[in-house]
Amino acid sequence: MTAALTLTPVGTKRRPLGVTLAGAVLALVVLAALAAPLLAPYAPDTIDLSASLVGTGAEHLLGTDSSGQDLLSRVLYGARSSLVAPVALLAVAAALGVTLGVLAAWRGGWVDTLVSRLTDVMYAFPGLLFTVLIIAVFGAGMTTAILALGLAFTPTIAKYTRSLALSEARKPYVDAYRIQGMGGARICALHLVPNLGRSILGYLVVLFGEALMSLATLSYLGFGAQPPSSDWGLMVQEGQAAIVQGALLPAMVPGTAIALVVVSFNVVGVWAADRLGKQDR
Repeated sequence: MTAALTLTPVGTKRRPLGVTLAGAVLALVVLAALAAPLLAPYAPDTIDLSASLVGTGAEHLLGTDSSGQDLLSRVLYGARSSLVAPVALLAVAAALGVTLGVLAAWRGGWVDTLVSRLTDVMYAFPGLLFTVLIIAVFGAGMTTAILALGLAFTPTIAKYTRSLALSEARKPYVDAYRIQGMGGARICALHLVPNLGRSILGYLVVLFGEALMSLATLSYLGFGAQPPSSDWGLMVQEGQAAIVQGALLPAMVPGTAIALVVVSFNVVGVWAADRLGKQDR
């Protein structure tokens, strides 16, 4: 008898099945969002009161809401804002958080103390409460929600970046650039921050699910997306009243979409952060 020998390249690991499935789900969601005009059977804002709270069927695969709007169409179009908004939120938070974290680690002393106290003060307020306070001053809307949550996420990213930058700033190449006469700002912008890029990117992927959930929560509470938007969080809020009438689909369809995307991003994010972190070591 001869045994088959399977050779596995050194340093490679088979991707876990859960990560593969989660990645496939995210890929399908992104493709569906991009192709929404082609896939959606109706316009998302088409109202047909004669088809109010219709169940699943040939004309409406996922049913309709209380206004007769097709849920499949609304979910497909709503995927756009529900996916793009967290990216904008994390972009704002990353721009502020990475800047503060690198500044604190590079300068040290009173600058580090000031940044640390500032982030501690922001941590003292629950993120959602801090966001609601900002919205109360500047008014409800998706733009305000993104900026407010971006500020709320900033301390988390700043502390994470600071911890990475402290060890990175001690590496020999930093001293070499200093000896060559390169300024601190240039070293950080051209070398230190890019070397932290993969670890920070992996961390942002992990935070994406939380950002999406936070924005959906604000929309559900009426502080984020406003009608006639098809944002998933707003759809859950609008479909809640139909539950009393025995219609679960208007709230369950967007709620399931949120849960599926958040869980998938968490699975992929943790795996990606681990892989990117190992590459940096």
